[in-house]
Amino acid sequence: MRVELRQRSIDEYRTIIGDEIENIKKLAEPLQGKRVIHVNATAFGGGVAEILHSLVPLMRSVGIDAQWYAIEAPNEFFNVTKKFHNTLQGAQIEISEDEWKLYEKVCEQNAKIIDEKADIVVIHDPQPAAMRLFTKTKPSTKWFWRCHIDLSTPNQAVWNRFAKYLEKYDKMIFHLQEYFPKDITQRCIAFPPSIDPLSEKNTELESRFIEQTFERLKIDMHRPLITVVARFDPWKDLFSAIDVYRMVKEVEPSVQLAIVSAMASDDPEGWIFFEKVARYAGMDEDLVFCTNLNGVGNSQVNAIQRMSTVALHTATREGFGLVISEALYKGVPVVARPVGGVKIQIKHGECGYLAQEKDELAGYIIELIRKEELRKKMGEVGRKIVIDNFIITVNLANYLKAFLSSTR
Repeated sequence: MRVELRQRSIDEYRTIIGDEIENIKKLAEPLQGKRVIHVNATAFGGGVAEILHSLVPLMRSVGIDAQWYAIEAPNEFFNVTKKFHNTLQGAQIEISEDEWKLYEKVCEQNAKIIDEKADIVVIHDPQPAAMRLFTKTKPSTKWFWRCHIDLSTPNQAVWNRFAKYLEKYDKMIFHLQEYFPKDITQRCIAFPPSIDPLSEKNTELESRFIEQTFERLKIDMHRPLITVVARFDPWKDLFSAIDVYRMVKEVEPSVQLAIVSAMASDDPEGWIFFEKVARYAGMDEDLVFCTNLNGVGNSQVNAIQRMSTVALHTATREGFGLVISEALYKGVPVVARPVGGVKIQIKHGECGYLAQEKDELAGYIIELIRKEELRKKMGEVGRKIVIDNFIITVNLANYLKAFLSSTR
């Protein structure tokens, strides 16, 4: 399925990055007219789709013929690829022969979306990875696999088989060098993903809209608010987030917790996990679930983050965690576990705090609730870190460099 996208211009970002725009345009000149195809699992829900909604139009704005396709597949397929997601991050789950066959069959059925005349193909994550086996393109076409998860300690049995799907890729892109699989490091490159400061989730909002959002969700704007933005996924450890909130509440009784999420179409397991987390949360009126099930879209997420006292992230494994950059860009300090890409976004003691144990996380949140000036200072530092390293124009430049290095 081809994803329809609105027109964007890189010049819209001039107020944020200034003359760096000219450097990006110059970088793109040798790629003028190149046909680039991105393929992922879903057009909505999750960080990859959010990135592509901005990245592909910006590639077009610098002269590249960029297209984006989302694969079409039954729920059974996404059940299998969720197992891939978990096992490639280390979970000890078995994948049956029938599940491997289903995966390959769906990838083969979707292979027809790849234009044989494409110059560059970027396949995102495990879901469509096997499409490379079933697609014929011209000999000069360069294939990239963009992996948004942590592959540093995979389930070895699953990786040994899955790696065969990657043999014909020219390059593999990871968020961090530490994610490179040891047996294919020579074909790997690393650069981080990004947020879009002009997207619906990050742009400035009118105060009345924020007030209406909080009124509808029954969150008190005048009391401290901890916000967790995460998919309902076992790796996010939302049970620990609730535990941390409860520890803070013992000391700061007025505190509230918002668990913010989108139920993605490629994650059937998410519905099951949502029920488990909801049961664990109980009937606490100060603990609010904010999802697309109760009308929370990107603008509402933006509003909640902007009015948060502190953002909390308790994931035990994390590919990158763009929600960290989202909060920091809005001037909100983040308290998180030091996992994956979280570690390169948060400078401990400068724009937030890193800690593994729940009592430490709670202690840092209590400190931030009580020290308004500290929150403000950390928020300013965090916003600059994101603008310098983790916004969409930086991501665009990194892709352009990767494309250029492969076509020389």
